[in-house]
Amino acid sequence: MVKLIFCLRRKPGMSLEAFRDYWANQHAPLVQKHAQALGIQRYVQSYTLSAPQFSKIAEARGAPEAFDGVAELWFSDLNEMAEKGASPEGRAAGKALIEDEARFIDLARSPLWISEEREFIGNGT
Repeated sequence: MVKLIFCLRRKPGMSLEAFRDYWANQHAPLVQKHAQALGIQRYVQSYTLSAPQFSKIAEARGAPEAFDGVAELWFSDLNEMAEKGASPEGRAAGKALIEDEARFIDLARSPLWISEEREFIGNGT
C-alpha cells in the first residue's frame, strides 16, 4: 500500500469552522464518489487540535505554523494509482476534486507527497 498525504491549510479569510465543515460535508462525499475511479482504498481526515501542550512542544522545536488538517488516501500501489489516474474516469475525477479543493484549500501552501509506511510501534509489533 502507498499513501498520499496532503497537509492542508485553509484559504485566507476562511474560518477554521467553515473549513472543517466544508471538508467533511462537501469534499469528503466527493472523494467517496470518485474513490473507485481513482483506486482509493481508504480516506481519512485528521483535524488539528488546539492544545497548549502542543504549542509548547512546537515552540521548543521552532516548528512552523500548524496545518489545519491532514488528508490521507491509501492506494494499492503506485502503478495502479497511475493507471487509474490516467484513465478517462480518473482524469475526470481528479479534475472534479482539484476544482473543489480550490474552493477551501490554500493549494500553494498545502504540501502533499506519496509515502510508504514503515511501522515501528503498533499493531504489527
